[in-house]
Amino acid sequence: MFKFDNEQKIFEIGGVKVGGQPGQLPTVMIGSIFYHGDTVIINEEEGTFDKEKAEEVLRVEAEVSEKTGNPRIVDVCGAWPKAIVRFIDFVAEKIDGPFLVDGTTSTVRAAAAKHVAEIGLSERAVFNSISPEAKPEELEALKDSKIKAAILLTYNSRNMTVAGKLSTLRDSPERRGLISVASEAGIEKMLVDTTVLDIPDPGPVAKACHIVKKEFGLPSGAGVHNAVDRWVSRKKQDHLTYRINNAVAHVTPIVMGANFLLYGPVRRAPEIYPACGLADAYVSYSMRQEYGIRPLSNSHPVFKIFL
Repeated sequence: MFKFDNEQKIFEIGGVKVGGQPGQLPTVMIGSIFYHGDTVIINEEEGTFDKEKAEEVLRVEAEVSEKTGNPRIVDVCGAWPKAIVRFIDFVAEKIDGPFLVDGTTSTVRAAAAKHVAEIGLSERAVFNSISPEAKPEELEALKDSKIKAAILLTYNSRNMTVAGKLSTLRDSPERRGLISVASEAGIEKMLVDTTVLDIPDPGPVAKACHIVKKEFGLPSGAGVHNAVDRWVSRKKQDHLTYRINNAVAHVTPIVMGANFLLYGPVRRAPEIYPACGLADAYVSYSMRQEYGIRPLSNSHPVFKIFL
């Protein structure tokens, strides 16, 4: 394993800590609810849904989180302003921790950010996301909302390499980098998503996570599930093979230093948490032996996963 030479920032968001040196904190797991196609939704535009089913998937995730020691952030999706407001209200009531504000368009995200501010939940919210294509009105709404945490999406349509992803974070003569843009929008807690674009991307994405921490000291991670879900031939695999492949894809960034993972639908929690918790335990044990770095909490997976 390896220790980063620069300071590794740790942010606390709604009671959940993310970041730090490998082995200090467990990987934060981010699962999605109310995404397009989610079976709990009744009417996507109106924001009506089966509350019992939605509550059940959140309850199961909470149990798995407690069992492995991996904290969670719930990704609240929505494609319509009216709907995402309802979804946020429900999740904020059912969980104690942080949640992502994740609209499909800038208009939806702006409406969601405004609502979060109005109901006094800015400290628990993480804006998902600030990308190079972020519109001024969206950034203004974010600034007005007083939300202090956001995911920076390193999407670079012109250069999809690791170097291209990292270039979106830095200022250049042509444009402001995402770190500067986020700071100007009032963001103090930045989580860098190194952007999955292709099926084999967990490898390059893991490398990008490592470099983000090495250069900027910021928490890094990615939506690795996107790579697996785009793998069309996976439908030919039996369920066990799929689960193994999915686990490998998610574990790869962890061993390179990633701090958070967007793992797809919340209902997948029982399948993916144990693999990530085990990877965290291996990393922690190695870091303690090599560098004397100990977990910052007794609830770390290294104390739970082998019981």
